[in-house]
Order: sequence, then C-alpha cells, then structure tokens
Amino acid sequence: SLALQPLITPELVKGHVHLKCSYSLPSSKPELQYTVVWSRLSSPGQREKIQRDITLKAFSYVELNGVNLRLGDTVFCTVTAFLRDSLEQQSLPEESQGFYAGIKFSPASLQIAEDGKEHVLTILSTVPIVCPGSDDSCKITLQLSTEDLDSPSAGPPDIALSACWVDLPQAPCSGSSCAAAALRVTAVMDFTQDGTRVTHITAQPLGPRDLLWRDYTPQDVKVTVRDLPTGNCYSFTDPHIITFDGWRYDNYKIGTFLLCQSLSRAFEVQVRQWDCGGHRSATACNCGVAAR
Repeated sequence: SLALQPLITPELVKGHVHLKCSYSLPSSKPELQYTVVWSRLSSPGQREKIQRDITLKAFSYVELNGVNLRLGDTVFCTVTAFLRDSLEQQSLPEESQGFYAGIKFSPASLQIAEDGKEHVLTILSTVPIVCPGSDDSCKITLQLSTEDLDSPSAGPPDIALSACWVDLPQAPCSGSSCAAAALRVTAVMDFTQDGTRVTHITAQPLGPRDLLWRDYTPQDVKVTVRDLPTGNCYSFTDPHIITFDGWRYDNYKIGTFLLCQSLSRAFEVQVRQWDCGGHRSATACNCGVAAR
C-alpha cells in the first residue's frame, strides 16, 4: 500500500472540459509506473470503464465530451502502481471518491416550516463553463420552477423562490466549484391546514447550448414544508370579539375600528360597525371590513 490518494478535479484544457485524476508519488520509489482506470456509474452499483492509461506522471486526464462521458455522470479513477521492469509487482488499487459532473444544489434537500423565514440554496457547477465564441456572454442560465409532484391537485406549491432564473458565470475552479449562485427559498404562509407537503425545485438550462449541455437536466431539489397551526381572531354577531390569545369581549359602538395590527410587518385589519339594534337595544353589527 502506497497511499496514492487519487483525487478528481475539473479543469479546462484548450477550451474543452476535462477531469484530472491526481495522486501522490512515493519519493522513495522513482522507478514506478501507474495504471489509471477511469469509470462512470452507469446504474446503481454498476460501473462502466471509460479509459485506461499507463503513465509515469502523477496525473491523468479524461475529456467530458458529451458522448461516453456526459454531464450528470458520477466519475471515479482507480490508480495502481507497478515496477517498470516487473508488471507482476503491483500496489493495491486505490479508488478516488466519486466526482459528480454537472449542477449541484447545496443542500441537496430542504426541510422548512411555514414561518416566513428565508433559506439560502446554493447552486453550483462542478465543471468549467465553456465560452464557444468571443461574442457570447460566458454563462449558463438556469430557469427555475416549482412543482408539487406528490399531490399535483393540492393547489399552488408551498414555497416561493427569490428568482425565476439564475446565471452561472464563468469563474476559476476552486475545489469542485467552477461557478456558483445563491437562491432564497421561503415557505408560503397560506393559512391553510394542508399538512406536510413536498415541493420540487427544477432547473432547466436555457438558450443555445453545445453538445455537453444539450440534453442535460440537473436533479431536482426536494423541499419538505411542515405546516404550522394558524392563529385566528373573530368579530361576529353584535359583535363579540375573540382575540388571538382567546380573550373575549364585546364592542357595541358605532364607527370604524382597528381590529388587528402587526407591529413588525405591513398587516392591518379594520372593521366598520353600524347600528342594527333599533330603539330598544344598543346593538352594533359589522357592515364592512378592510385588510392590508
């Protein structure tokens, strides 16, 4: 065992997207050669070999060409060292961590509540953004949408997005991130007892694309929204009033009154009351309501 520790990183080579497998060279054994086998995850638990290199160098490249290696693939490299004059004496093969080539969301899923809080979703490309021509703006535009796939008849989605699309501009790769953008997700306070619902955020690349991006659709983000109980207040009959915290009282007066007001946001409800009791009793009834 030589602790080669292979690692896959993205790199732009002569205008084409490549993946680079790097590994540590033992300083005490300069006479070693290396076999690098590239593979992709073709189905759960199944690998498909893409390329095999024999090299003296501490790295190996494979091109992400959109044919045998495409966006959406999870890629591995396996490195074995052997003596130059003896193929039989080999080290134990060492495999890299899987590298996902494409658009990733962080976090990959969200669990939020209907409390109005914003949650940041980071969208990043693990591969370089290629500029095919000098006149083109060097970016990938993703159109965003939401859909309730589990209960499509349950009404509008339970989440709202801060943008309908995001741009991923070209940037130097750092680690496994070559372009990034931020999106804010908020659970809609719909005042409806609709239980816990799951909404999916989908991203679709827009505009003319090269062979690499043409048929690629990123994986959805699953957002689980937990329902919260809704507060209620009432003004009914002549009129009896029950506040949010259950306090009860009556208001028999005529006029326009402030029924409810928030001190932290633009939310206010006014009621107008008129005389509906006649000469025998002083009774007022609601005849109008205004809400902001």
